[in-house]
Amino acid sequence: MKRNLVVVSLASVLLMALQGCSTPVREEQQDVIVDERSVGVSPTDGSLGVETSVIPVGEGFFEGRPIEEALADPESVLSKRVFYFDFDSAELPAADQAALEVHARFLNANPRISVVLEGHTDERGSREYNLALGERRAQTIERLLSLQGVAGAQMQVISFGEERPVALGHHEDAWALNRRVELLYSGY
Repeated sequence: MKRNLVVVSLASVLLMALQGCSTPVREEQQDVIVDERSVGVSPTDGSLGVETSVIPVGEGFFEGRPIEEALADPESVLSKRVFYFDFDSAELPAADQAALEVHARFLNANPRISVVLEGHTDERGSREYNLALGERRAQTIERLLSLQGVAGAQMQVISFGEERPVALGHHEDAWALNRRVELLYSGY
């Protein structure tokens, strides 16, 4: 648990440092990275390896491409809208940080779009505890998006606790699928 906290903390500090070093975007520059195909840790040096493609930004985020199509594209990181958590944890795994950053860029580029952050848990624990844990998980996502510039008015946190499982069963495989936060874009 301490190791995960250290890794997440270091990743957050690194992301903030990198954002502070980035050059400002000029008005005529209209590119945003929206499709990160593979994200992983390099086995040799431990650095994040990210392969990206750049898509021009226009009215409605993609020039000539509706927002709903971009959100539904299975090849886009934006199609990853479920983030899983460890047992009894509200810490987002470091491997999911890059995907969440793409969602932050998308929301920042589209201030009229809002997202509901639904927190869920597995069936273990009392109803009250699970509602609180689901809320803490959704608030973690909200806080990370907020740190990347997403307006609070674009996000809503809801917890369903154990009430809406996606996998039925009383074993770790089912429980792991139920410990999640889902990003639900309004109208899409």
